[in-house]
Amino acid sequence: MNDTQEPLDPLTVAERWAGEGRDVAIATVVETWGSAPRPVGSHLVIDGEGNFHGSVSGGCVEGAVVSEAIDVMSEGRPRVLEFGVADETAWQVGLSCGGRIRVFVEKLR
Repeated sequence: MNDTQEPLDPLTVAERWAGEGRDVAIATVVETWGSAPRPVGSHLVIDGEGNFHGSVSGGCVEGAVVSEAIDVMSEGRPRVLEFGVADETAWQVGLSCGGRIRVFVEKLR
């Protein structure tokens, strides 16, 4: 991508990947509390091989969301993930900003 091109919207990427026959999951920030790195409505799209585009948080949280998305694609059932400093896993996945986020992960059909 050169400096004059806009980055692709994650939902556009999801549509393209699905059109290529890939399994695709979409992760969407549905709630935030306190300081959160990405606003409600932010998307991360993931394919069945673990490739991803977009962002729901950054750092290790994205890795945890990618891993959960792969499970969602294989099981076919959506799930809600929550990350925050009150949760012991928050420090493990890198959400040390003092806030919490809730992410809905679903398989694109």
